[in-house]
Amino acid sequence: MSTLNNIILNHKQIHQKIKRIAYQIYEANSSEKEVLIAGIQGNGMYFATQLAKTLQEISTLDVHLCEVFIDKKKPLNTVSTSIEASAYKNKSIVLVDDVLNSGSTLMYGIRHFLDVPLKRFKTAVLVNRNHKKYPVKADFKGISLSTSIKEHVEVIFDKKNSKAYLV
Repeated sequence: MSTLNNIILNHKQIHQKIKRIAYQIYEANSSEKEVLIAGIQGNGMYFATQLAKTLQEISTLDVHLCEVFIDKKKPLNTVSTSIEASAYKNKSIVLVDDVLNSGSTLMYGIRHFLDVPLKRFKTAVLVNRNHKKYPVKADFKGISLSTSIKEHVEVIFDKKNSKAYLV
């Protein structure tokens, strides 16, 4: 079966999901003056950038963006961010990735932020797969899928033709 038959989100649907999640983040942080959107390197950062841009368009929040560096093959390695920890101390943070598979990437990302006192911490993913190994949940999600362990979700972000596939 070709991947063309396995599209779970097309470009328009992805942008609709981004807008809806941005509104949910705004609603959850309506009493805040600022929010930090922390994108996991790669697709998570691209997704976070789109969320931050939309959030700035629809809200009065002061939106900050940072990149989270995690070795997805060896998540026990040091996790770091593109900004100093003091910049997000006592702030509201949303950790963002494109797909929640086993939960390990989000879990290690969350662990990194636990070293600093925070006001609020939430997670956002475009695609949430419903068979996680770890007890991690997405607070904001574009779509939830019940998939088998053998199936894989791939998200391709492109300015004009983003897609999410089930392969």
